[in-house]
Amino acid sequence: MKYLNEVWGSRELLFNLTSREVRGKYKRTVFGQLWSLVNPLALMLIYTFVFGFIFKSNPPPGSPSGLDVFPLWLLCGLLPWTFFSSVVSTSAGSLVANSGLIQKVSFSRIVLPLSTVGASAYNWAFEMVVLLIAITIAGGFVLPWLPLVIVAMALLAVFAAGIGLLFSIMTVYFRDTEYLLGIVLQFWIYLTPIIYPISLVTNESAKHDGLLGTPITILGLYELNPMVHFTAIFRELIYDNRWPDTNEWLICVLWSLAAIGFGMLVFRKNERNLAEAL
Repeated sequence: MKYLNEVWGSRELLFNLTSREVRGKYKRTVFGQLWSLVNPLALMLIYTFVFGFIFKSNPPPGSPSGLDVFPLWLLCGLLPWTFFSSVVSTSAGSLVANSGLIQKVSFSRIVLPLSTVGASAYNWAFEMVVLLIAITIAGGFVLPWLPLVIVAMALLAVFAAGIGLLFSIMTVYFRDTEYLLGIVLQFWIYLTPIIYPISLVTNESAKHDGLLGTPITILGLYELNPMVHFTAIFRELIYDNRWPDTNEWLICVLWSLAAIGFGMLVFRKNERNLAEAL
């Protein structure tokens, strides 16, 4: 509790660092904030061409929304993923990038990785507004689900912050972490039902018995990935326009609490040695 009070006491510094990240990212660019849409839109076009036209991913229409637009279905999973990967990758290098500040000034170091979370969340909120408008134009009815979408966004932000805190400490002691993380995230996106429906995994799992004679199935292992459940919630709220399964909510809450709790614990234990380690 004492540590949480310290973090709360640094809220003004956290706000200033977040504002610096937001203002500095697109400083002196012509299109400014619109650049935050370029990466997810480019990925959407590539994945739509490869998995929508060549390999025919064919996700089921939204139920009960009736939406059957692959690019929008894709974005409902892609935008949460790009936010998560952005938070984790930028948080990982936040302490090393600010080593001079850490070595010269005394302050709560946790605000550095948390400020990258705030900056990424700002851009993500802008992208999500555009997606919600596009879903509405296509015939979806997102407005009643908007409060739950915000709750889901908050849960994912907490989960991403916890993972980001862990990797920020790892990067201080093992500088290869940043490069290894890029590879991990590339594998992770394909182990998450973002560019293909989870029904493909379910069907493949049903064809096989338990692995090595155990009750463990392919689907069971697959669902250990927390992003599977976050993606499901966003798709069901935004694309399907229906209440997500209660178990999905519970799993996401537990993962968020576990990630932020463990992340803060590890960060707290290593915070005093950061100046020397850097």
